[in-house]
Order: sequence, then structure tokens, then C-alpha cells
Amino acid sequence: MRLLEQKVLEEGIAVNENILNVDGFINHQVEPELMAAIGEDFAAHFADQGITKVVTIESSGIAPALMTAQALHVPMIILKKSPSKELNDDLYQTVITSYVKGTSCELTLSKKYISENDHVLIIDDFLANGETATGAIRLIRKAHATVAGIGVLIEKAFQPGRGKLEEQGFHVYAQARIAKLAKDVIELVKDTESA
Repeated sequence: MRLLEQKVLEEGIAVNENILNVDGFINHQVEPELMAAIGEDFAAHFADQGITKVVTIESSGIAPALMTAQALHVPMIILKKSPSKELNDDLYQTVITSYVKGTSCELTLSKKYISENDHVLIIDDFLANGETATGAIRLIRKAHATVAGIGVLIEKAFQPGRGKLEEQGFHVYAQARIAKLAKDVIELVKDTESA
């Protein structure tokens, strides 16, 4: 998606070979027009997949997932990173490890909002090692729902996440694909629209 690629190149901050700071337009300050365009692009890409729900992981995936759900006219579900003490008996749970933070957390999904009849699109801000998406897939499978695909705003194409997900048979669509990161260097994969 050219608009997001342009934002990444113009406003993204390459901290080092693994970290891309996008606080100015995705992770801290959110631009509604950009999120609307992102949602429309995901909706168009996955339009023929029979999606019944859009799922994301709190918190940076919420804005693009909401716009995608709006464009698809389906509900959005937020996977929480900490269990609710009041809802513990009514949750699917799994542990994920954050690549960037190097910490683990428990990812939760309320049984109340998903069923075996759901065909789910997962939306996330970044794809690196694929651990977050894999955790979301585990929760969706626990509910006996199916995964329509995985949409990510920014993929670190030099890391193994896409390969891990595609090996399991999942379609991955990335709106911007990073070929290389280094301090103050961001290089995109050529022709990301075919990804």
C-alpha cells in the first residue's frame, strides 16, 4: 500500500536493525485518515473470503482492525494481553512472547464473542517472528473457528514470521514490507502489493 510505505519512509525512525519506531502515525499518535485507508485496503484484499469477524491484539492493532471491520461490515474482537479476573472461567488463553520487548504475556479471548461458525481475519501492526499471530491463531482454533488470513501493516521481511505462517497454510498480506533496517536506514521490498 503506497500511502503506508510513504509514511514509513518519511516518518518511520529506524532505531537499529530490528526496531522501527512508528509512534508518530501508528503506535502512539494515530492518523484517522491513514487508518481508514488501511482498513479499506485490507477489506478490498480479503473481500471474497467470507470474513465474519476481525481480530486484533491490543493495543496498536486496534485502530487499523476497527477500520477494517467497518469496511467489511463485521464486528471486531480485541485479544487482551492480561486475563480479566472476573471472566477467567469464560476465556480461551495462550502465552505469547513479544519479540521487541522480550517479555511473555497471556493472550485471552472471551468465548462469548466467537464461535465455530466464525471465519476470522487477523490484523496486526507488525510481523517479525510471527509469535503474536501464531498466538492469535491458537486462540481462534480453540474456539473451533477458522482463519481467513492475516493482514499486517508492516512486515519485517528479513525475519521469519511470514515463512512460519505460510508453512501452516495461512495467507499473509502485508501493506508495507521492510527488506532492511539499520540505524537511520529503511529499505522496502520492491513490489509489495503482490505480497
